[in-house]
Amino acid sequence: MWKRLASASLIAVFALFIVTAIYRSKAPHVPDTQNPSPSHEMSIKQSMLEQNVKMTEQMCRTQCSLDFKQALHQLNIGTRGDVKSVLDEVRREHSHMKYLEWSGLKADKNTAFSGHIPEPMVPQLAPLLVDARKSVQAGKPYQSAKIGEGEQQYIVMGELSEGGEMSLIGIIHEDLLHKVAIDQRKNLRLVPYPSDKRWKIESVDSKTLEDVKVDHPEDNEGTSHYHVNQIVVKFQNEPTPGELEQYRKDIDAVHTEKVGNTYVFESTKLEAKQLMNYFQSKNVEFAEPHFLYMTNEAIEPNDKLFAKYQWNLPAIETIPGWDVNRGSEDVLVAVVDTGVDLNHPDLKGRTVAGMNIVNKGAEPLDDVGHGTHVAGVISALVNNDEGVAGISWYNKIMPVKVLDESGAGSTYAVAQGIIWAADHGAKVINMSLGNYADSQFLHDAIKYAYDKDIVLIAASGNDNTERPGYPAAYPEVFAVAATDSNKQKASFSNYGDYIDVAAPGVNIASTYPDNHYAALSGTSMASPHVTALAALIRSANPLLKNTEVMEIMRKTAIDLGDSGKDKYFGYGQIDIVEALSQAAQSREALTLWPQWFEREADRLALKYKGK
Repeated sequence: MWKRLASASLIAVFALFIVTAIYRSKAPHVPDTQNPSPSHEMSIKQSMLEQNVKMTEQMCRTQCSLDFKQALHQLNIGTRGDVKSVLDEVRREHSHMKYLEWSGLKADKNTAFSGHIPEPMVPQLAPLLVDARKSVQAGKPYQSAKIGEGEQQYIVMGELSEGGEMSLIGIIHEDLLHKVAIDQRKNLRLVPYPSDKRWKIESVDSKTLEDVKVDHPEDNEGTSHYHVNQIVVKFQNEPTPGELEQYRKDIDAVHTEKVGNTYVFESTKLEAKQLMNYFQSKNVEFAEPHFLYMTNEAIEPNDKLFAKYQWNLPAIETIPGWDVNRGSEDVLVAVVDTGVDLNHPDLKGRTVAGMNIVNKGAEPLDDVGHGTHVAGVISALVNNDEGVAGISWYNKIMPVKVLDESGAGSTYAVAQGIIWAADHGAKVINMSLGNYADSQFLHDAIKYAYDKDIVLIAASGNDNTERPGYPAAYPEVFAVAATDSNKQKASFSNYGDYIDVAAPGVNIASTYPDNHYAALSGTSMASPHVTALAALIRSANPLLKNTEVMEIMRKTAIDLGDSGKDKYFGYGQIDIVEALSQAAQSREALTLWPQWFEREADRLALKYKGK
């Protein structure tokens, strides 16, 4: 394997399956024409990018306001003489806070400062600081409009303590917005990518995007949560052994449980409603579905950005899914990408040792932002009263850096990263990357991991084309398309017969380097939703093979578009609670089978005794 890898020629593989985008309340769609113009599609993408930057700014303001209030609370219960050290610590943890100014507004008129006003921006920022001071002295919080452009974008904020006796004013450097816009403009391919032309690839040119007519289906409701082929029956009178045997024969029962006069029947051919109809004429007190009852522990997480920005988690039934399973540290998830910000407060303790293929010997740190965002979707800390919530509570991330600071890397690097992850304990691998070249070299690495029982998941791409993208289109890989908040196909999402399922990929809030949070869109963002689900399934039932995990995700998806599998949504949008419930049932069945065989052996022994 390694000799073949070493001798193969290099082919560029990009983390191009990301779009820095946010839709308006209803996403714009490709016009209903046979051949929409490339310029129109490019304008849609540009609008998406601008809206996404706007949402990233909103999240930045929200998080900074919370950080200010937390600092004031700390000062309120701490020692006033130590104000300067508290401000210095806040700035160490949040490097984008360039200047902080604390003031006592009532009996204590002292002030304390940390940092300095950025010199080139003094003429513009000084008047805003004056406005902020006036506002907090009047008992009102303050937020300025954004000023500056490019790398020199700033806002001024002011917050009050809970009792209104102290204030904290600060200058926030929003260079994050410039970085998000520049880096993702390349990934969206609004400009040639990469601009330094170090890579030659077979790809879709950004000026001649392949456009198609896209049908947008109506929303479909999810199903109730009960065992599909089981029913609970309570008889008014205990049935005779002969009657029970006839019932089993009629419904083709594979399993029967009894508690008192109540039975649970499982059929191989009839579903719950059909079973209910059958038993209604059998002298029963009731016949009802075998509902999945769950604890009431799961509540909306307290992560500060969840309620306002994370529409994607409720859309795939994440919260009720947590009542079935929240993950396991034993199931590692490899993120083969640009690396991960190992020091992000919402990812602390959420990673294991990884690998830097790009720079051997260095830590797999993210110098782009893409991998950190993907990792946060999967496993950002949940219920920690900060930032965003990941889909898994306990599955840890194995960062494997295969893409450099431009967001590009060779096929060799990607293949090497996949093999390294497979050899170091990964149970699920996320690949939010790809191109349109079918590389046997990369395919060999995919098959190597697949044969080690690893679930491989990849983004389909963002060119709204039916042309297969790799590695997503390899048969061993689970391919993911993107949907929006209306369960419609994201206008940029690639499609084709190779698509397995769809997941939210528009306006996804997640972690970003340097203690930031950003809103991004793309199939890169859809893929980690499915990766997290695969990790939860393997946590719920470690005995399942990779093929079984993938089949559960297909079978439990909510059908969208044309009935059954279609090229836009595959089998539909993932449903976490249904998938985990089925995984748990599979585990329960494995546990009960030995008991069933023992009972059947005893029953047959009695039946044929003496014959």
